[in-house]
Amino acid sequence: MNEKRDLRGMTEAESIAYYKSLSFPKPALTADIVVLAKQEDHYEVLLIQRKNHPFIGQFALPGGFADENEPVEQTAARELEEETSVHGLPMKLVGIFSKPGRDPRGWIVSAAYVSVVNAKELQVCAGDDAATADWYPLEWREDHLLLRLNGQWQDSSVLAFDHADILKQAFSMADSL
Repeated sequence: MNEKRDLRGMTEAESIAYYKSLSFPKPALTADIVVLAKQEDHYEVLLIQRKNHPFIGQFALPGGFADENEPVEQTAARELEEETSVHGLPMKLVGIFSKPGRDPRGWIVSAAYVSVVNAKELQVCAGDDAATADWYPLEWREDHLLLRLNGQWQDSSVLAFDHADILKQAFSMADSL
């Protein structure tokens, strides 16, 4: 049998073995989920309060690490259910977030998703590594996306990781969903 060879003269098996021997550093993959609920005159976002490090006690979007051989869309659905008990939502890709330093645990790339829902139809209950899970009002003021957390309006930059960036991008898509 005459196997095809590449420009280096390698067969496919040899090329794959060579690639693996180079040991390119690999990022970890996560999914983050923005669940928005349209109210009469504003949106609310489903946030968790983190139970573990990093950012223990801070508000964040639901999300977490992909399991090996798990499609990232499935990761998003699984993590949303584990942390908030919400399941079965249609989700649209917001984007890929890979800014160096976005997660203090290392090189972690996230696929972010958004879903716009009727909050009254969902039963939210914190689980897994979420200490709390609840809805929080959002509002644009003077080019800032604000969240009403603990009774006070705060800039979305108070969210853990780069979740303010993810939330802003998802919020900009909300009216078209």
